[in-house]
Amino acid sequence: MKRKLTYVFIGIIVCSTIGFLSSVVTQSSVNDWYMTLNKPSFNPPNWVFAPVWSVLYVMMGVSVGWVWAKGFHHKWVKTGLYHFGFQLLLNGLWSIVFFGLKQPFYALLIIIALLIVLILTFKWFRVVSKIGAYLLIPYILWVCFATALNFKIWELN
Repeated sequence: MKRKLTYVFIGIIVCSTIGFLSSVVTQSSVNDWYMTLNKPSFNPPNWVFAPVWSVLYVMMGVSVGWVWAKGFHHKWVKTGLYHFGFQLLLNGLWSIVFFGLKQPFYALLIIIALLIVLILTFKWFRVVSKIGAYLLIPYILWVCFATALNFKIWELN
């Protein structure tokens, strides 16, 4: 149990760090460039994003820690963790491209790739740990919503 908690703790730290770094890039544009964009009617208020992402990063950390604790020597664990790492990279890249570079179209391509890799991550995590996989469901749903939002922002602008 101590080993699992250690992996969960490391997972939360890594995911939260990516979240923090993404928020730094996001904050640079959220109060100026982002405010000038035409947004769809389903765009949530800006204050919603930080708490939602904070919870999602913690859940992602618990999920990856739960899977990692099954043993990195196992090929399905490795496969799941590689997918997880790649989707986490895409997650951070999306913020850089959308908010940092102010490129909604290229961000849309990245978020579509993120969604695909995230679904594959879920698939591999489910092979290793149903709990680890199910902890990703809110994240998957949020990324689906974010994909639709990104598309509409690109379309309207």
